[in-house]
Amino acid sequence: MFLQKIDDMLSIRSIELQDAEELFDLTDRSRSYLRKWLPWLDTNTELEHTKDFILFSMKGYMKKKMMNHVVIYDGNIVGVAGYNEIDWSNRIAYIGYWLGEDYQGKGIITKVTRTLIIHAFFGLHLNRVDIRAAVENKKSRSIPERLGFVQEGRIRQAEWLYDHFVDHTVYSMLAEEWFEKDNEKYLGK
Repeated sequence: MFLQKIDDMLSIRSIELQDAEELFDLTDRSRSYLRKWLPWLDTNTELEHTKDFILFSMKGYMKKKMMNHVVIYDGNIVGVAGYNEIDWSNRIAYIGYWLGEDYQGKGIITKVTRTLIIHAFFGLHLNRVDIRAAVENKKSRSIPERLGFVQEGRIRQAEWLYDHFVDHTVYSMLAEEWFEKDNEKYLGK
């Protein structure tokens, strides 16, 4: 099991079947808010659907193809973040995240994403981290922008969102860029 304490209030850990009820309740409470940008809300309407997602995530983790984590803030599960996919051949992790509506604007996902980046480069020895977000999803896009990712471009009609397509903006960070950026931070450059 992966567990990473980020600060006194915040940590991430591997998602487990015992998280199903709390995660489903969080999803249900934030359903209308999350539905604007997440395409799976209409197919996650029962506790069993959340259990299926957790089992899928656990199998992906065992096969080293993904690493989904629950985000824990002040002792409560407040969202999910992790590597939706790990491409070992090309050494790329694709980060995805979501938070319940009540936990927005606290810097939680920025801290979690920074932790995931560090683990991708130092722990997994990957070369690249990608984050993709709908062009209009300013909150989600602000995370890679805040962390200094390079905006690489736009993928047209990248995702079907209930009744329409949305374009995605692609962001990336390379290991060498992160090491340089991180060193500058610590060396005061």
